[in-house]
Amino acid sequence: MSNQRQLVLNLFIYPGGHHEAAWRYKGSEPDRILDITHYQELAQRAEASKFDAIFFADGPALADNVRYAQRFRFEPITWLAAIAAVTKRIGLIATASTTYTEPYNLARLFASLDHLSRGRAGWNIVTTSAPQAAQNFGLPEHPPHHERYERAREYLDVISRLWDSWEDDALVNDPASGIFADTSKIHALDHVGKHFRVRGPLNISRVPQGRPVYVQAGASDDGRAFAARYAEAIFTAHQTLDSAKAFYADIKRQARTFDRGPDEIKILPGISPFIGSTQAEADRLQDEFNELIQPEYSLAQLRQMIGVDLTGYDLDGPVPRHLIDTASVRGVASRFKLVVDIVDREKPTIRQLVQRLAGARGHWVIAGTPEKIADNIQTWFESGAADGFNVMPPWLPGGFDVFAEQVVPILRKRGLFREDYTGTTLREHYGLARPASIYSNAVKAIA
Repeated sequence: MSNQRQLVLNLFIYPGGHHEAAWRYKGSEPDRILDITHYQELAQRAEASKFDAIFFADGPALADNVRYAQRFRFEPITWLAAIAAVTKRIGLIATASTTYTEPYNLARLFASLDHLSRGRAGWNIVTTSAPQAAQNFGLPEHPPHHERYERAREYLDVISRLWDSWEDDALVNDPASGIFADTSKIHALDHVGKHFRVRGPLNISRVPQGRPVYVQAGASDDGRAFAARYAEAIFTAHQTLDSAKAFYADIKRQARTFDRGPDEIKILPGISPFIGSTQAEADRLQDEFNELIQPEYSLAQLRQMIGVDLTGYDLDGPVPRHLIDTASVRGVASRFKLVVDIVDREKPTIRQLVQRLAGARGHWVIAGTPEKIADNIQTWFESGAADGFNVMPPWLPGGFDVFAEQVVPILRKRGLFREDYTGTTLREHYGLARPASIYSNAVKAIA
């Protein structure tokens, strides 16, 4: 392998694909949405292409617009456990909410996944933005943004200590001596905080990676500060190179305030490519998907992003910019800002805007030849905009297959992506250090 800096590539698996009309496309496989072998095969294809990881998003509520699209949410740790059984090297990243789970239970789930996969687990840390989730968990309403992040900070402190509660050599497992575990190296937490009371320790030994890789996806001010402190990889959405560069620079700058080096955080924008042998062919493919859009679904998605219902407006008329309230609290949300920036920069019609967002919910959608896709990936990678990408195929499995077969070899030929794995854990794929147990460090400091 080349010694030059290498791209990170994840396959972001969304049921059916990332275009909102993917399940209606003739090349899709909508009847396999609940077939675990479909996802196992996708993971095996990604592993054969030496991708760093696969990623499953999640949310603890049914989407309002499920009438028009395949928007199931599988419980991702269960799903990834089944995938771990048929793969050997590829990382396994799952979303879980700090607002609607408890630290001890989640620590056990991810520890189990990391052990059974031999060190391939990653946790996409979210505070959950969907307000309808609250009533599924006995709450009258969704907690405010700042309260969710306050809880998340305490949550990260607790769960990190749980994963560290067994020192690396606490598990003895010696039948001859009769000693299974060195209890002097297993530590209770006795945590009492505003949101949690957790005694600990965890009831499973320290995991191969020390702890799962911490991934984060928020881009609000609170989200960025949280990511700069905790995240080891950041999933983000950008429409332009300049926006991506500004975000990249800001996160790396904030990380320094927590004594973290720039290589300790991998910033990974989403990219959803429509690939053709010519530009015209790629454009026709994207048009074919957009012709399958159902306005009822698209306008509901847009309403969730900007808080304005444009039902009944002329789809070929301009977006009524004056109706969008940028002074409200919604104005700090990252996806809201992204949409407003598109409206201000491009002055689209409503139809053009919903088509722009239909491809990947605000992530970067690009149509072109394999060379064009590779050129753009290289430009972002080498210009300080990205450490790699979440690849978000418009449809599955074909949208991934064409990327793996036609774009990855170009990146590999340019020395930008690995020929083969050199490690076995997700941390090793990302070039991240294995963290030492905080308890082990404390003992050594006292000694």
